[in-house]
Amino acid sequence: MADLTSTFYAFIEMYGGDAASVRMFHAPGRVNLIGEHTDYNGGYVFPASLTFGTAMLIRKRDDRLVRMASLNIPLRREVDAGRLVYDPEDGWTNYPKGVLEVLRKKGFPVSGYDILFAGTIPNGAGLSSSASIEVVTGYGVLSLEGCETDVLQLALLAQEAENAFIGVNCGIMDQFAVAAGKKNHAVLLKCDDLTFDYVPFAAKGHRLIIGNTNKTRGLVESAYNERRSQCERAVRELQAMMPGLKSLGELSPVQLAEAEQVLSSETLRKRVRHVVLENDRVLRSVEVLRKGDLRTFGQLMIESHASLRNLYEVTGPELDAMTEEALKIPGVLGSRMTGAGFGGCTVSLVEEDQAQPFIRQVGAAYEARTGLTPEFYVCDIGDGVQEILA
Repeated sequence: MADLTSTFYAFIEMYGGDAASVRMFHAPGRVNLIGEHTDYNGGYVFPASLTFGTAMLIRKRDDRLVRMASLNIPLRREVDAGRLVYDPEDGWTNYPKGVLEVLRKKGFPVSGYDILFAGTIPNGAGLSSSASIEVVTGYGVLSLEGCETDVLQLALLAQEAENAFIGVNCGIMDQFAVAAGKKNHAVLLKCDDLTFDYVPFAAKGHRLIIGNTNKTRGLVESAYNERRSQCERAVRELQAMMPGLKSLGELSPVQLAEAEQVLSSETLRKRVRHVVLENDRVLRSVEVLRKGDLRTFGQLMIESHASLRNLYEVTGPELDAMTEEALKIPGVLGSRMTGAGFGGCTVSLVEEDQAQPFIRQVGAAYEARTGLTPEFYVCDIGDGVQEILA
């Protein structure tokens, strides 16, 4: 988390006044531990919020002016709270603007504010910095305006801002994990009905290490749309046998063999097999983690990556290289890609005393194989959005 004293000082230096009227909020980044490409298929995901994230200092104004600045990015903007529109030139400030506009349209009070953001989420790491900004903005403004909200409502507001204002058709997982996270717990979320449960994640001498491949993810959007379309086609074909089927997340492993006989191509069979078995891996992960069995959970992570590579075909040489090198290190229980794929990050479960050797050895081997210099972040699981009381 950003240093509180220096951040307050920066706020006062920027906007004037005194610190007594300023409030601070924090929303984390997130990592999905297992359950990839299951969200838009109505299945389960298993994210956790992280201890690094986005701090927001905010003070209410007497007019309708919203002033936004960041300690991370030089771009600053001043906008009228009654005239909020998306503008590519406004860069990162479109995210808080989008949240304010969604709140205004839904009838929540929105006035003028002085806002300063300070982020500790590694830039471009795919750890949901945008969702973190959205959620902390919504929570902070609603708190200032005296409005109560639950984590689900907050996540849905933030998702709507990204969908309708930013124009990115994301699912609910990122915003939900950021809003609803709980220290030392992962969140089991069913994406079709948004029911959720907290599952203890007792590290017991192990750490999560996120590896950033630093591979530009140019194929993500087209591949994502293609995979989503393939899954929708598979549902349509399966409805001939199962008229009530709405999503692949409803299929059990027992139904898989029969379902595969109906599908018209090997590609569709592979996509369906991944979704159904990945969904099952999430549920098995919950079972073993409730028993404190990290070793079996690590094996499920390895199986997940293999499925994403062989069946869903969204890994690519960089993610494969990083997971392969990770699994050569003693003390690594599991490693897998996390996120949409074709670059981005891996998440590995590593014995604590092997964390630094892991970073050195995997980093060197990965760079030798790919020519890219990776970054690594040793993570703890933290709480969701909250107010920070100085």
